[in-house]
Amino acid sequence: MTARNELRLLPWSGPDGKPCYLSADDRGSHMSRLADNIEAVQLGTAAELLEQAFETLDDQDAALEEMRCLAKELTGALQDVLRVATSHSHLLTVSEPRP
Repeated sequence: MTARNELRLLPWSGPDGKPCYLSADDRGSHMSRLADNIEAVQLGTAAELLEQAFETLDDQDAALEEMRCLAKELTGALQDVLRVATSHSHLLTVSEPRP
């Protein structure tokens, strides 16, 4: 997944919310597979929350507290999805063949 000597942005933060990176040439390594699995869970959670958001927004009787809770969960999911997209975007740019 990473080009030789490239760093992969991992789908979790380190201490103080700082980004974590993996330096590995082996996509099949334990840490790479763990990161892939966590990204899949994060994307699945985001999809489920999006469906819940559609349902909640369609509910005219949805309570304000329910909307706030959903907004908080969606914010966290969006943060995770952006991290995954940033990581994969970087990897695509790095792995593109040069003319």
